[in-house]
Amino acid sequence: MNRGEIVPLREPGATPADALAHADALYHLARHLTRHAADAEDLVQETYARAFRALGRIAAGPELRAWLFRILRNAFLDLQRRARRSPVDARDDLDGLAGAAPGEEAWLRGDAELERMRGIVGAEIEAALRTLPEDSRVVVLLDVEGFSEAEVGEVMGCPVGTVKSRLARARAALRERLSEYRR
Repeated sequence: MNRGEIVPLREPGATPADALAHADALYHLARHLTRHAADAEDLVQETYARAFRALGRIAAGPELRAWLFRILRNAFLDLQRRARRSPVDARDDLDGLAGAAPGEEAWLRGDAELERMRGIVGAEIEAALRTLPEDSRVVVLLDVEGFSEAEVGEVMGCPVGTVKSRLARARAALRERLSEYRR
């Protein structure tokens, strides 16, 4: 570089620390998709392994967040495809037996009856979510995570109108399945 030469400024790419700031939200979605804590951890790890290969190409901020969630969703779909092609299923379907990881419900300290009610309601909400088609479930979970409809569309790879209709249908289905809680 010559003295006095003007060097164009490049917007800095996201750093690993920027990406890791979204780990909890990624795990939350992964937990709902996989229904198992260990599988969710593996899925988040796979997401970060894929993301770190190209991390410098994307700016930090909302774009990074949507990009990470899209990678997580694609990694999950890849795992599902591989599992369908595999003649041997390494895990029995333990949906009904999958409980919370140790320490996961530490925030429920206090009244035993309140804890029991939260467990029942939480289990019913989980069961209602599981009845939704995968794309609808992901749209609802991303909405709960605070994504805008445009960001959900980016993560899902579909137009905002499709996101709106999926979200409306999913909410209606959840309202119907959880109708006993409405007053």
